[in-house]
Amino acid sequence: MTDLSPIADQLTAQAIELPSWAFGNSGTRFKVYGTPGTPRDPFEKIADAAQVHRFTALAPTVALHIPWDKVEDYTVLRRHAEDHGVALGTVNSNTFQDDDYKFGALTHEDAAVRRKAIDHHLECIDIMHATGSRDLKIWLAEGSNYPGQADLRGRQDRLHESLSEIYARLGDEQRLVLEYKFFEPAFYHTDVPDWGTSYAQVSALGDQAMVCLDTGHHAPGTNIEFIVMQLLRLGKLGSFDFNSRFYADDDLIVGAADPFQLFRILFEVVRGGGLNNPDVAFMLDQCHNVEEKIPGQIRSVLNVQEMTARALLVDREALSAAQQSGDVLGAHAIFNDAFYTDVRPALADWRESRGLPRDPFAAYAASGYQQRIAEERIGGTQAGWGA
Repeated sequence: MTDLSPIADQLTAQAIELPSWAFGNSGTRFKVYGTPGTPRDPFEKIADAAQVHRFTALAPTVALHIPWDKVEDYTVLRRHAEDHGVALGTVNSNTFQDDDYKFGALTHEDAAVRRKAIDHHLECIDIMHATGSRDLKIWLAEGSNYPGQADLRGRQDRLHESLSEIYARLGDEQRLVLEYKFFEPAFYHTDVPDWGTSYAQVSALGDQAMVCLDTGHHAPGTNIEFIVMQLLRLGKLGSFDFNSRFYADDDLIVGAADPFQLFRILFEVVRGGGLNNPDVAFMLDQCHNVEEKIPGQIRSVLNVQEMTARALLVDREALSAAQQSGDVLGAHAIFNDAFYTDVRPALADWRESRGLPRDPFAAYAASGYQQRIAEERIGGTQAGWGA
């Protein structure tokens, strides 16, 4: 069996933030599906997220989405999270669901619409003060569908002006992380379509502005691990949104479509000093449409843990020697040997040694939590997209 003792401390320190929206109802642009026991408010979402941490010890924080997770008193929500053994993490803004944002938000031609969008982000920063959150994450569903529809350069200028005002409001320990996505819902151009545009915008803001890399937000065939390497090299990789995709931004369980890609990404994270680095936040960004939500999140964090363990097992000294000597096949074999190492039995032993269940899935199923929430959460409106 694989010996994990040399990397046990790194595995113990690993933390993966969960998205509150993963526990609400979601679906496709055709249908949002309801399921028994789905949370009806942010308090129930946090209670569900805490179950993932309870059985894996991998998910100590929960990200919020505003306005989906708005409450009257965020200090109460913060204490609720702490009572469940977790903390509140990243605050995610939303400028993609109001009618006013049809033609943009932070980039809009109309100053009044930009003012509304900026004020929303300032509200998010106020929420961060109440929740103890460090990061404000911004994803913009902004762009155009037809050539000539929009002033491409003007929109970049307005984006910089809007972000600058938001950035100026951050506290000394807070950060702005700007996500990118190469298409959707805009199809001709997107205002922040790639890592270079995000990097250019955040670099103009200052040291407290970083890039967020969503693993599903790239064109097919993109070498994502190269982007990870470059952003780490430049000191501008602020956070990950981990998920998996077959065609576009599918938001599937991370590692489901291409586990080797996840391994390659995590190898570069390790290589670049990004693992367990407080400046590089790991977070999931997934929606569970047909599978159960809590087990789906358990599977997700375990996938990240497994590929992290494999990445840590790469014989870096031997790999470097093979690379320097031009031993192409030897280097490739060393790399693949780590990927093909089955770390699951050793991780089960490692969990047991820490007082965790060997099989988090079986332990969760035996806990009866799923049956209890299905019976108790009757009535009200289930949380989901837009709620």
